[in-house]
Amino acid sequence: MIMGESQVDMNQPNTNVFKPKIAAFLCNWCSYAGADLAGVGRIQYPASIRTIRVPCSGRINPLYILKAMANGADGVLVSGCHPGDCHYISGNYVARRKFALIQSLLKHVGLEDDRVNFSWVSAAEGGRFAEVVKGVTERVSALGPNKGIFTVDDGGATDE
Repeated sequence: MIMGESQVDMNQPNTNVFKPKIAAFLCNWCSYAGADLAGVGRIQYPASIRTIRVPCSGRINPLYILKAMANGADGVLVSGCHPGDCHYISGNYVARRKFALIQSLLKHVGLEDDRVNFSWVSAAEGGRFAEVVKGVTERVSALGPNKGIFTVDDGGATDE
């Protein structure tokens, strides 16, 4: 072996594998309960999500998603009740309309499509929740780390 050359132990796991951080905004009544059911049922899914419980998916402000991405999340998952099953009658219909607008906004700011994901998971679908998290984690992992969505141009201004 040449001096300065590193030797790789093939028996050791690769510690340089990218593990994404995903902010997950979950509806209290359905998706959060589905995540809880997955945990109680010991259904395995990646530990890449950071759960944020919200009263309803329809109440998620698009700025929450942008703020999560600006603060270092590699991806975002928004999940709520199935359309027609909302605890607040029509909140998930509002969410569905917002999601269409949010997707076009994110495309406009230059964010890859698979960084932000939307899904419908009921309280009885713990297995489905685990599959959604696995899918989102795979898609975000394939994109790599979030390189940031905002560039600040001060226009050459000085602090004087």
